[in-house]
Amino acid sequence: MTEKENNRHSYNHEQKRDDTHELANERRESIRGTLEHAEQDHKEKIRSSEHEALREAQKLAEQHTNKEPPSVSPAEKRRGPITKKQLGNSFDTQMEHAQEQMNPGSKVFSKLLHSRPVEIVTEAASSTIARPNALLSGSICAFITITLLYFIANHYGFPLSGFETIGAFVVGWIIGILYDYFSIMIRGNKNR
Repeated sequence: MTEKENNRHSYNHEQKRDDTHELANERRESIRGTLEHAEQDHKEKIRSSEHEALREAQKLAEQHTNKEPPSVSPAEKRRGPITKKQLGNSFDTQMEHAQEQMNPGSKVFSKLLHSRPVEIVTEAASSTIARPNALLSGSICAFITITLLYFIANHYGFPLSGFETIGAFVVGWIIGILYDYFSIMIRGNKNR
């Protein structure tokens, strides 16, 4: 190739590059304009939706303030604490609903457990001899004592009679009852 052809070829190549740059710049400006226009539209939509939401909130607030107070049901008008009769009726209704879904054997057992004499005995026992602190301390005392006695008996080779567990439980139970008694004396009957 001659030098003229090389210059012409390089001139054509540079002109194509300049044309490409011009096209790219035009395209970039076009895209930028489109994006700016879309951004403005988006901002306007957000502003209008904010204004619309504000108007709706104001309307709802006005409606809420103009409403009459809700009517009070007869149950809410009732004054005073719930009576034992009301509690008993509610309990009986709940038990009937629960027992309807039980099989016959479970229903008979449930009726036996929830009969009035059994409930009276259970309540009396839970407030006197079957106190939680007494049972817990009796169990802990029995566990610790029997564990120690087992290792001692195993080491020295003498058998345990079986009464040790009962005796240890009774001692722990007495400790728990005394704890309850003195705590009620000192702090009052707040825990119950």
